[in-house]
Amino acid sequence: MIRREMYMSRIRPFIGDELIKVMTGIRRSGKSVMLELIQDELKASGVDESRFIAYNFEKMGYAHLCTATALHDEVMKRAAEIDGKAYLFFDEIQEVKAWEKCVSSLRADIDCDIYITGSNAKLMSGELATYLGGRYVEFVIYPFSFVEFLELYASIDPQATPAACFQKYLVSGGMPYLANLRYEQEPCRQYLTDLFSSAEIKDIVKRNSVRDVDLLERIIAYVMANVGTTFSATSLAKFIKNEQRTASGETILNYIKYCVDAYLFYQVKRQDLQGKQILTTNEKYYIADHGIREAVYGGNMRDVNPILENIVFMELLRRGYKVTVGKSGDKEIDFVCENRNQKLYVQVAYLLASEETVAREFGVYATIRDNFPKYVVSLDELDMSRDGIKHRNIRDFLLAPDWN
Repeated sequence: MIRREMYMSRIRPFIGDELIKVMTGIRRSGKSVMLELIQDELKASGVDESRFIAYNFEKMGYAHLCTATALHDEVMKRAAEIDGKAYLFFDEIQEVKAWEKCVSSLRADIDCDIYITGSNAKLMSGELATYLGGRYVEFVIYPFSFVEFLELYASIDPQATPAACFQKYLVSGGMPYLANLRYEQEPCRQYLTDLFSSAEIKDIVKRNSVRDVDLLERIIAYVMANVGTTFSATSLAKFIKNEQRTASGETILNYIKYCVDAYLFYQVKRQDLQGKQILTTNEKYYIADHGIREAVYGGNMRDVNPILENIVFMELLRRGYKVTVGKSGDKEIDFVCENRNQKLYVQVAYLLASEETVAREFGVYATIRDNFPKYVVSLDELDMSRDGIKHRNIRDFLLAPDWN
């Protein structure tokens, strides 16, 4: 089991704290394992396991607890038998009706430390913000980074070089369970296809009462095909019309939002770097795990440039950066990344195979006059850094502990 220290280092300061710890992210990204890792850490610090109260609400055995009242009464009864602080672990809490009322009440009623997971961004919005406003911290759990993939794949194929591992990562992606399948192509494809179906049906169709599933599937296919490409609701509506279907721009945007809420896609807005404003049209979208795209849509090796972008984008999110697409005049910078007082720019390319390509990829920074780090990232093995702009092989970039 990967220790996932990147997340543990962020969660650790809040262990034992009164704030509710919330872990969100796409299904099967490792949220349940994070609960296990936290329990291991507590046991290592001397907390007896008898003080843990844990439920996974996807299991039928806990179906009778899937209302706020039933769960509250059960936890209160069990907590009364615990001497000292109780540690509560609620996995996939969104399955419990009105769960926010239960959690808010438990926090006030007993001496407890609460950890919850969920697979929808709506988990911490709307009514819940009223119940728990300012009394929770949220951590998004992503599929494996290349660093984590490399660590796990080494136990399966100790002879594999980092370059060979990256080729595997390009196709397989980072969903944790694939290690149990030893990254064998066909079982992995089947697992990821089924995972996609469950995310689509449970977290999108059912949760949002989607009536036109066929339209949703067409929209998802379009977004997958155009990962890393700017497009508008209008262009998507034209595509839908060519498919002999009709849909309003509002419906299309709502369906995409449902996918974003389920952590299937991430929206990236465009920023005018000269006017210092966020542009409201032609956003980009990236998929939470590029392995799902390969399994469902295919063509990761054919569409390698946007897949490399996708991998870099997800790594930026893992490391806590807020990311936008940068527009400077008629040029576009793939990623403008900000994290507190830190900032960097990243341009992603497949190969810098000609002087024309080099000039284009490095030239996007011509009008950027600040002193923040500027990167061009590609699959090239030779270092082509120039004019203060750093060039990195994508593997080295992903494995670097920091970029500043």
